[in-house]
Amino acid sequence: MSDLRVCVSDFEKEARRILPKAVYDYYRSGANEQSTLADNEAAFNRWHLVPRVLRDVSTVDLSVSVLGQRLSMPLCVAATAMQRMAHPEGETATAKACRAAGTAMMLSSWATSTIEDVMTAMTVSTGNEGVLWMQLYIYKDRELTLSLVRRAEKVGYKAIFVTVDTPYLGRRWDDMRNRFKLPPHLNMPNFSTASLAFSEGNYGNDSGLAVYVAKAIDPTICWDDITWLKKHTHLPVIVKGILNGEDAVQALKFGADGILVSNHGARQLDGVPATLDVLEEVVTVVQGRCDVYMDGGIRRGTDVLKALALGAKAVFIGRPVLWGLACQGEIGVTELLELLKEELRLAMALSGCRSISEVTRSLVRRVEFTSRM
Repeated sequence: MSDLRVCVSDFEKEARRILPKAVYDYYRSGANEQSTLADNEAAFNRWHLVPRVLRDVSTVDLSVSVLGQRLSMPLCVAATAMQRMAHPEGETATAKACRAAGTAMMLSSWATSTIEDVMTAMTVSTGNEGVLWMQLYIYKDRELTLSLVRRAEKVGYKAIFVTVDTPYLGRRWDDMRNRFKLPPHLNMPNFSTASLAFSEGNYGNDSGLAVYVAKAIDPTICWDDITWLKKHTHLPVIVKGILNGEDAVQALKFGADGILVSNHGARQLDGVPATLDVLEEVVTVVQGRCDVYMDGGIRRGTDVLKALALGAKAVFIGRPVLWGLACQGEIGVTELLELLKEELRLAMALSGCRSISEVTRSLVRRVEFTSRM
């Protein structure tokens, strides 16, 4: 019998007891000394909520339209790789939980379930297409890259989130120490060859994934590749990995349909800003020309509310979903999503917001903390 789980950290503590060390380290760790990893969470403490009162909050509507799809809340599931290391059903369990919660899921290219199987899992109970988005890396083999896009289009994915911050893999010390690689019974089945499926390879003393990325992912990618991708899909293309206003402007110039402010869960370049700290800059320069989303460090409903107040149309969570998956599969992810949904509902009510449209910049105020000895 598991302990009562009342917050995200309870899920993580339980997952840490369950998961093999190398798997937990892979999911949890950030790059290098992990200063940005800590700051992603700490950034939310630099903002206070400034509630309004006496607003009749007997009814609170969390629903929102994201990329043309109506969702029950502005909290979506981010792309996280190799979910079957956390639970045998992996991404298919997560998809079912997202459907139950009425929200959307972004599927990693490095999933341990196929593009098709995840869509089937999301639709099997209702017969209707669930809301799935595809995360995409641009491979050296461009035809392979487009084949993933075509497969996602064919089965009903609604958008492509192209990751632009990973020409090489960040230096993740725990993965290097653990010589991380997939357990032998798993692979990345969206790829037909053993080397690209990350099921075979000579990885030496390094993180296997770092070696894989160096061999497979194209480090020459540039802004023209966004235009190239747009020419080859009818789906919206969202640029994932923007951390400043200049790049946001470039993304729009080259045809991006949306921007995801992200530092890759602090797993790429250590020492970059927390995503919350650059969100407003990106929102300001975009000037409403496309939606802006954010991920990184969200652990509670008040975090979601602060990000929305600073201009995010929706936010994405990654690690918390993995902890829920490790704890109890689909049931664990459903419980985690419902917990955060209710936290957001309560935070909105106590802030005097009856709908997402009432969440405005006036709701938050930045504060500077003096460190205590």
